[in-house]
Amino acid sequence: MTKPLALVIEDNDKLSQIFSLTLQTEFEIEAITDGKAALKRLGEIVPDLIILDLHLPNVSGHELLKYVRADARMAKTRVILTTADERQSEALQDLADIVLLKPISPVQLRELATRMKDNPRA
Repeated sequence: MTKPLALVIEDNDKLSQIFSLTLQTEFEIEAITDGKAALKRLGEIVPDLIILDLHLPNVSGHELLKYVRADARMAKTRVILTTADERQSEALQDLADIVLLKPISPVQLRELATRMKDNPRA
């Protein structure tokens, strides 16, 4: 049985690596560090889970989140929004499944992602 696909969209290389390593036992991982590249890739694939940073180069996480929620192909895609900006996180919590404020515990991320995998969107 193939693993569900998690797309990690995070411009900080170290965080991207931590998030990817944290999720690799439960998910197939693809990591992207640029918003424009992420937008292009989202036109080609339908991930089961997206770990999305708000502050990305070229296309913001906010724009990517709006794109995901407007695309019918991704109706079942779960999104965990990651940011250090508490004010923006509050404004976007209705679009994301979960909003996590940085710094993020890898254990917490793994538990939440696993719970989402085991309880997909209807």
